[in-house]
Amino acid sequence: MTKSSGRALVTGASSGIGAACARQLADLGYEVIAAARRLDRLEQLALEHPGITAWELDVTDQGSVDRLVAKLADRALDVLVANAGAAFEAEQIENADLASWQAGYELNVIGLVRTVKAFLPNVESSGHGLIVLMGSTAGYIPYENAGSYTATKHGVAAIAGTLRLELSGRPIRVTEIIPGMVRTDEFSVKRFGGDEARAAKVYEGVKEPLTADDVASAVAWVAGLPAHVNIDRMVIRPVAQAAQHKVHRVLGD
Repeated sequence: MTKSSGRALVTGASSGIGAACARQLADLGYEVIAAARRLDRLEQLALEHPGITAWELDVTDQGSVDRLVAKLADRALDVLVANAGAAFEAEQIENADLASWQAGYELNVIGLVRTVKAFLPNVESSGHGLIVLMGSTAGYIPYENAGSYTATKHGVAAIAGTLRLELSGRPIRVTEIIPGMVRTDEFSVKRFGGDEARAAKVYEGVKEPLTADDVASAVAWVAGLPAHVNIDRMVIRPVAQAAQHKVHRVLGD
């Protein structure tokens, strides 16, 4: 893949897909700002991968975002990977924890809009910018016990489509990455309130779910395309997952 000398900002970069995106973009030669709330993890990431700078960022806090805006000043961003997001519950709607729903919207929807709004001038000033929004197949196909998450990811899909229309004629590409089943260290554990056994059941019998690096490879590929080429949406699933409710599992006797 062609090396780059540009600058990239990755939110939610302290673990999982965000950390993998930061590593792979740095490997391509980008000057990467890895941003998230857990600064200790980011600093370790930066130590291990030259080209990465750690920055403490909470996308649900306007003041936190403003501090990074001020740090960047008028510096161009070639790539913005708006990855920060999470699932906070796994309950039926009739048993919904409204605080979890609100937290999901604050992070996955409002935090996303706050991020794009804040750094759009930096992306545009590059003259060939790319905004990557981290969506999910849950943003297109609802499933049980995931109402708050699927609702927010439908919001991400709507934001991606709206942005593409509103930015028409300006030198900015907008790509929505849409992963299916991805196994990372934290995502399902957080969704199930720290219950590791329940989280593990999601992947039970699935030989090879996607990894964070698989998704990051897609982001890196999109970033390496010519500036006139836009990938609107990219759906990525493991071979074992033919559809949201069709997953091949090999279980023991």
